[in-house]
Amino acid sequence: FIVCIIFYTSFRMYILTYKKCRKTDKFFYRIPTFYFTIYIKKRIPNERRWYICKIHKVTQAKYEIIELLSKEYSIKSLCEIMKVSRSGYYKWLKNKDTLNNYEINRKKLGELIVDVHKRKPSYGYHRINKIIRDETGWYVSSNLVHKVCKILNIKSKAKHYKYKRPGEESIKYSNIINGNWKTSRPFEKVVSDTTTFYFKKRKYDWTFYLDVFNNEIVGYDVRESMCGNGVLNHREALNNMLNNKIKRGYENLETIVHTDQGVVYSSVSFNNIFNSYKVTRSMSRAGTPTDNPVIESKNGWIKKEMYIDFDINNYNTVQEFIDDIVWDNNNYRPSYALQYKNPVEYRTQLGFK
Repeated sequence: FIVCIIFYTSFRMYILTYKKCRKTDKFFYRIPTFYFTIYIKKRIPNERRWYICKIHKVTQAKYEIIELLSKEYSIKSLCEIMKVSRSGYYKWLKNKDTLNNYEINRKKLGELIVDVHKRKPSYGYHRINKIIRDETGWYVSSNLVHKVCKILNIKSKAKHYKYKRPGEESIKYSNIINGNWKTSRPFEKVVSDTTTFYFKKRKYDWTFYLDVFNNEIVGYDVRESMCGNGVLNHREALNNMLNNKIKRGYENLETIVHTDQGVVYSSVSFNNIFNSYKVTRSMSRAGTPTDNPVIESKNGWIKKEMYIDFDINNYNTVQEFIDDIVWDNNNYRPSYALQYKNPVEYRTQLGFK
C-alpha cells in the first residue's frame, strides 16, 4: 500500500507538468509506461509464496493500479496501457473481497496453526502438522504448513550448541556405546543426566533416565538443588528406572546405562546398585557432551519447552510441574526420529510393552 501511495504521488507530480486538459485518451498516451514497469517489478515477491505464479501476482498488481487511477482516468485507457482486458478487471473488482475454496482452506489452516503455536510455541512446522492431523483428521503436506507459517511469521525457538574438544575416557568405565545408538527394543540402551531449573524462584535438580529406543523418560526424580550432586536425587531416579524395567518385563534382558563422569555417577556406592541387575555401565569422555548426544539434546529441548509451553503459575508444587512435563514428553510430543509419533505410541505400535 505504501509503494502504491508513493507511485501515485510521483505520478500526480508528473501529470502536473502538463497543461490542464480534459479526460481524453490522447493525453493519457503521452504518459511514459516505465512508471508502471518499475511499480510492477517491486510488487513481485522475491521469496517463494503460495500464489499460483508470478504472472498472477503481476496481473493483480495491474488491477490494483487501475482501481487506484480509475477516479482520474478512463478504465478503457488504463486497461489498454496495462494490457489487460476490461472484463478481467471487472471480474477481479467483483470478486476481490470474496475468498475462493483455496483461500478459505488456507485461512482455516492458518487459524489451526496459530492455535497450536499458542499452546506449543517451541514446535516447528512438522510437529504442528502432526498435532493438526491428530486433533482434526485434516491431512495436509508439511511444506504447506511451512509456507503458511512463513506468511504468518510463526517461528519455533531452537537451541544451538558450540563445539568442544573431547576429553579423556573414564578409568572405571569405558565408552562402550562409542557413537552407536542403534537399538532394536526398549531398555537396550538408557542414558541419564541431571539438569537444573528454576521453579518459582527456587532452584531444583532434575535427574531423569531416557530410553534411547523411543526417547521415553523411564525414570526421574526432582529435588532441591545440590548442584547436580544430590545422592538421594540420583538414587530415587535410578530406582524408578529399574522398577519400570521390571514392571514392563525386561528384567532378564541386558541394559547399557550410559552417563557422564559426574561425581555421583562415578561413585562406588551408586554403581554397586547395578550388581543385582543385568546392567552394563558406560561413560562419556570427560567434558565431552557429544559422547551422549541423546540426553544432551533432550536436556536442551525440554528446558526450552518447560518455560515456553508450560505456565509455572498453574502448578502448586514442582513435582506436579515435572510430572506434567514427563507425561507430555511420553504421551503427546511428536518426534521426528519416531516418524512424528509420541514415544508411547511408537513402541506400542511396534508391539512392545
